[in-house]
Amino acid sequence: MLHLLKPLAIGALILIGAPAIAQETTTDVETAAPATDADPATDLSMGTEVTDVAAVGTPYIRETFGDWALRCLVAEDGKPDPCQLYQLLNDQDGNSVAEISMFPLPSGNPAAAGATIVVPLETLLTEQLQISVDGSATRRYPFTFCNRAGCVARVGFTAEDINQFKRGNAATMRMIPAAAPENQVILNISLSGFTAGYDASGQ
Repeated sequence: MLHLLKPLAIGALILIGAPAIAQETTTDVETAAPATDADPATDLSMGTEVTDVAAVGTPYIRETFGDWALRCLVAEDGKPDPCQLYQLLNDQDGNSVAEISMFPLPSGNPAAAGATIVVPLETLLTEQLQISVDGSATRRYPFTFCNRAGCVARVGFTAEDINQFKRGNAATMRMIPAAAPENQVILNISLSGFTAGYDASGQ
């Protein structure tokens, strides 16, 4: 019980000494009271606005074009923010399965544009990716590497490929799940807003 008595004793001392402390405080406040009759409303701080400055490398969506988003990264001062055309691909049940980012390349390269496509880790890599626009000739692309985010294919598109995307109504991407190689997963790549978005990504 001894350890309970000490807090009680201290509390009693505080209560006993409270009136004296209150009296002394009152005297100090009265002594320190301002002697002027200034309007207290004129002595208020209205505050200053705090603006958040995004760190270099922070991603953001600059604009949307149909089913595509222009996703950019904050660059160093004085440099333009690099942007890519982005779309998240869903299966027929609405589940997010893959994503594609496209970006134009400088003239003189074998490819007019590049793309980064990310698919789940459970994809059968030996079957590669297959992409077709409006049922035209299908092209096959290998995977480049895999990490915790998924398996990545870094592909190039010719100028004619890009024109097909611009003129087309819909594109499809085919991949094979490793757990069920007898099946195939077909994802639709919407081309709604592609032309305007792609042209904006090169600015």
